[in-house]
Amino acid sequence: MAFYLGFDASTQSLTAILIEVQGARRAIAATDTFRYDDELPEYGTRHGAIVGVEAGVVSSPPLMWADALDRMMARLSRAHPAELSRVAALAISAQQHGSVYLNAEAAGRLASLDPRVALARQMDDVFTRPLSPIWLDSSTGEACAAMASALGGGDVVARITGSRPYERFTGPQIRQWARRAPVAYADTVRIDLVSSFLTSLLVGAPAPLDPGDASGMNLWDLSARRWWPDALETAAPNLAAKLPRVTGASDVVGVVAPYWQRRYGVPPARVVVGTGDNPSSLIGTGLVTKGRVAISLGTSNTVFGLVRDAQASESADGHVFGAPTGGYMGLTCFSNGAIAREATRDRYGLSWEDFSSALRRTRPGNDGGLMLPWLLPEITPHVASAGIRREHLDENDAEANVRGVAEGQAMAMANHTAWMGVAINEIHATGGASANRDILQVIADVFGARVARLPVTNSACLGAALRARHADVIAQGGPDDWSDAVAGFVEPHPDDCVEPSSAAHAVYVELRPRYAAFEARESGGQSL
Repeated sequence: MAFYLGFDASTQSLTAILIEVQGARRAIAATDTFRYDDELPEYGTRHGAIVGVEAGVVSSPPLMWADALDRMMARLSRAHPAELSRVAALAISAQQHGSVYLNAEAAGRLASLDPRVALARQMDDVFTRPLSPIWLDSSTGEACAAMASALGGGDVVARITGSRPYERFTGPQIRQWARRAPVAYADTVRIDLVSSFLTSLLVGAPAPLDPGDASGMNLWDLSARRWWPDALETAAPNLAAKLPRVTGASDVVGVVAPYWQRRYGVPPARVVVGTGDNPSSLIGTGLVTKGRVAISLGTSNTVFGLVRDAQASESADGHVFGAPTGGYMGLTCFSNGAIAREATRDRYGLSWEDFSSALRRTRPGNDGGLMLPWLLPEITPHVASAGIRREHLDENDAEANVRGVAEGQAMAMANHTAWMGVAINEIHATGGASANRDILQVIADVFGARVARLPVTNSACLGAALRARHADVIAQGGPDDWSDAVAGFVEPHPDDCVEPSSAAHAVYVELRPRYAAFEARESGGQSL
């Protein structure tokens, strides 16, 4: 019997999953979630983030992520000491695009962590940038434009890195900060992503990146599998020396550091290279072969799946990242996910059951009423000015607005993921809202595809645990078999599958072009 531990450091919380594998037996042994706002109020976050005074600036304290990891391990050691003491390997998943800036003291501090002292007290002075920009930050438009211009245009950047320059991506974030704070940048010895930072804490030494997370920076050459020298030079001086090395997605990068062993009874288990939440979710939703896509209904909405090559979307809607399976994954991200659904619920004083009832009582197509639920500046399509837009939709009609947000999100996802070229006949749903069968029915009807609700809603965290197992098997001389690695954890129960209505799908086939035109008018773009 072996146990594998996965962590997912998302925008709002840190989740841990322990899985058990014994022959054919595959089971979730334990799971726990640590919400930053509730458990670490001293960091002053709301929904895990801090909104800056300057427009578009959104960040999180990197020390909070370290503190949360320490406290989560303490909780696991109290609640599941036997299982924790038998962990064979562990891995980190973390929100993509967040970056952590460390000074010259950091490496020495990692190597000499004292198990008698809380982690946060030992790491509180190693950051040259006390607040880390995260994926919600949209303040780097000028830096994106400058990088695109210097590198031959957005299409060239997309062809090489998998994405046109995006505000939240790490390259533009570094460029902007290096120019605004040149002294602090010069004092920065290392720039981590959230995944490599937390992995470094686990092994007690600077940890590498994997290709999946590295490719979310506008700095990684997907096809050549190396940092793109021109992009590094354009972003900031001497950047190559400050970035982690990139290693294989299933590589073991060390063993659990003495700090964790002595403080919490964790064995010297293998630590696998960390990755971003999107590549990790690919594994956690079982998308290890082509032909399916997954939709994650979390803080953001994302649609993703395996794609043939590194070619990004011609319409610049989507992204291509390295996949943990060794190939590539396509993804389209929408910043307005749970925030828009929750705002609609709260605006009309509804419970989630009221929300579901409204979807059941209203008709597909919403009698022609459309909503663009842009509570935040939107990523897809690019919308800098937040605000809900409505067409033929009464703002005071609670039920119609509930259907408006659900249909608007589903039609946007369907319209903006056609570039992936996947014939979608089944969708694996994950994320918090995947527990809502009525929201899934709207998605099934819009796509005209079966939606399978997975048994574990945090696919990124499950993916981390499954990646740990896969890497451990390889390290012991076993086969590189992803199908076996995920088996027993990602199969949906037949009762958790939602079938599309052919009549409703026909309504959306007619409505989607009108929605695309409305979106194009309001975003200043072109209709799909």
